[in-house]
Amino acid sequence: MSSKLSTFICQNCGSETSQYFGRCLNCNSWNSIVEEIKSKRSKYQEIKNNKKSIQFNEISSKKISRFTSGFGEFDRVLGGGIVPGSVVLLGGEPGIGKSTIVLQSAGKISLNEKVLYITAEESLEQVKIRWERLNQKSIDLQIFAETNLSLIIEEIKRVNPSFAIIDSIQAIHNHEMQSSPGSVSQVRECSSELQNLAKENNIALLIIGHVTKDGALAGPKTLEHLVDTVINFEGDNISSHRLLRSIKNRFGSTFEIGIFEMLEEGLREIKNPSSIFTNKENISGVTTTITNEGTRPLAVDIQALVNKTYYSNPRRTTTGISIKRLHQILAVIEKHVGIKLSEFDCYIATGGGFEINDPSSDLSVAISILSSMKNIPPLANSSFIGELGLSGQVRKSNNLRTKIEEAVRLGIKNIVVPKLEEELNNNFQNLINIKEISNIKEAVNYSLSK
Repeated sequence: MSSKLSTFICQNCGSETSQYFGRCLNCNSWNSIVEEIKSKRSKYQEIKNNKKSIQFNEISSKKISRFTSGFGEFDRVLGGGIVPGSVVLLGGEPGIGKSTIVLQSAGKISLNEKVLYITAEESLEQVKIRWERLNQKSIDLQIFAETNLSLIIEEIKRVNPSFAIIDSIQAIHNHEMQSSPGSVSQVRECSSELQNLAKENNIALLIIGHVTKDGALAGPKTLEHLVDTVINFEGDNISSHRLLRSIKNRFGSTFEIGIFEMLEEGLREIKNPSSIFTNKENISGVTTTITNEGTRPLAVDIQALVNKTYYSNPRRTTTGISIKRLHQILAVIEKHVGIKLSEFDCYIATGGGFEINDPSSDLSVAISILSSMKNIPPLANSSFIGELGLSGQVRKSNNLRTKIEEAVRLGIKNIVVPKLEEELNNNFQNLINIKEISNIKEAVNYSLSK
């Protein structure tokens, strides 16, 4: 066969080259380039375009209709439910529970809508065993085991479901392409065909995708741009809790999370997640902060251990918080509180290993470090919210109203925050004791005074 029909594609980033390289020139990954054969069919198609551009005031806006996934937490991450005609990409580590949550959701949706579950990785008998273990009920749920894209498309057209599930996209192949299933070309082509089918027939489509060893979604980056919503299913082998995190959403807010617990009979949604990440302990080195994930406020414990170092370079270890953020907080404490921390090891962990990206947790981290070092419990039944500036000032936090409301709901008596607007302060005056501070020294004097 002529070499002109061959191309070399990086399986990590999807870039194409005309010859083989041991290292991808685009993403610098080693041994990721694979030779693939181009299809002989011409890509040229005659397009008859009857459409014309129009002005914004000529567009009639319609309210987005949705149907429920059967889980309130899943609906929250999706922005309120599943949108007909939308394409959702769900990724996660092997064995995390992707097929379980999708099968449970399919059973609940089938009580009101027609659902087609396409399994490309398991046989019908294997799916039936999981179904019986989950003890689910269904009315209009159909199962189809197939890996050939053409047959899958024919079955979707025949059944014409309201909701279709592909488990998983890496196991499906287009027989017109000579590359192996799971390759960049196959994933890109199959996803594009399925997306066009979903849009044309107004079918909500959920695609399950694998992840790489680095935790990123496998396949070309164009796959994430192609779909409407990208969701990560996170967790670990030790904890039974699972996080459903929205990374991209054209129909709702991003970085929204839903929390589930893996049980023997399947996944159970947790409607009060703050109870998981807080123990309400009043001991040295432990403080509570309230962070926002999407539109949801969550109370999370910050744990610190400060100990005399026996190394030439003190240890700095974090779980759930960026190590760079910890170094910055330690520098602010040394400069503006006057405590030398270069002689101490410092270990920081969040409750349940929850990953916090909100900078408003800075104040809580700083108080927990100083509490551990001085061996003094912080102010009892309190929460600490505020971003630390490099000059030692405590800067305003986003969504402060919702965070204070969450503290009130949890029964927290005291909350330490940056300077508030007078109206906001008056709204919560009789519900919680609010201490407004302007810098880290004021926070330390108030929180760690015996």
